[in-house]
Amino acid sequence: MISPKLKQLLLVLADGQFHSGTELAGLLGVSRSAVWKHLSALSEFGIDLLAVSGKGYRLQHPLQLLDEQQIDLHLDSHARSLLGELEIHDEIHSTNTYLLDRARQGVGIGSVCLAERQTAGKGRRGRYWVSPFGHNIYLSILWRFQGGPTAISGLSLAIGVAVIRALRGFGIVDVGLKWPNDIYWRQRKLAGILIEVSGETSGPCHAVIGLGLNVYLPAHEGQAIEQDWVDLQGILAESVHGKRNRLVGELLNQLLPVLGDYETRALGHYLDEWRGYDCMQGKQVDIFMHEQSVSGVVAGIDDQGLLLLELADGQTRVFASGEVSFRRL
Repeated sequence: MISPKLKQLLLVLADGQFHSGTELAGLLGVSRSAVWKHLSALSEFGIDLLAVSGKGYRLQHPLQLLDEQQIDLHLDSHARSLLGELEIHDEIHSTNTYLLDRARQGVGIGSVCLAERQTAGKGRRGRYWVSPFGHNIYLSILWRFQGGPTAISGLSLAIGVAVIRALRGFGIVDVGLKWPNDIYWRQRKLAGILIEVSGETSGPCHAVIGLGLNVYLPAHEGQAIEQDWVDLQGILAESVHGKRNRLVGELLNQLLPVLGDYETRALGHYLDEWRGYDCMQGKQVDIFMHEQSVSGVVAGIDDQGLLLLELADGQTRVFASGEVSFRRL
């Protein structure tokens, strides 16, 4: 957890400008040596600092810390009516794990958890989601459904549509969906969705919908990722550090209504739009299941959201799960 003084220091440095040690000591009401200790502590959170003699200190990359009031400014009335609690954590093990725990304690529908940093962020199939401090979006939403897990079949595809809508509203073009729950830009991963469901097989259940979105991913952090990736800063070729709160608002404007209507509308309402964003259609891919793999050309998805793969012998196989990898040419 970030101490109040360290948080105050971060808010001053967030503009990316140089600030002298004397200035920082005065603003924080501490000694110069205390300022240095606080600055040194930033490295524990993976925050890079530049020190220049005669100029002072600045962050290598500016930050915009998440702020509930700023997010609220970008919410429309419908999303605001669906939103439950909104929590922002400086550091957390995993936003999904946190909300799963809170669900068992009876927290209300529409609860949202955001974090500046995750120490145990979760990707699909138990992978670690790289989660540096203050640069990206780590967001989870809790929703309760009366019809059980079968009633929310295909939810991850509908959530993918909602994320694409938000990104397009944010000015991101050439963005598409990779079955079953990844958001890609020109065959590089921009975001991932992880949905975890708990409850009765045929009765009420709750789902935690997690989204990890690369806004700005430092190159040294990206070295831990085993696939091609991209971030919004790379796509837009401009600094996006001052737009994180607006982006969270745009995402919630799209995600919350999809969750609120899903049991009524179901996947069929989103199929045509999903297919329009499909970035795998006609692509040669490998599908990995356990220790086996199947190669073929993607022929889209069926009406249940299952992947259709055309094999070399002309047959078409249907997949309900699997790890899909683009074939490198």
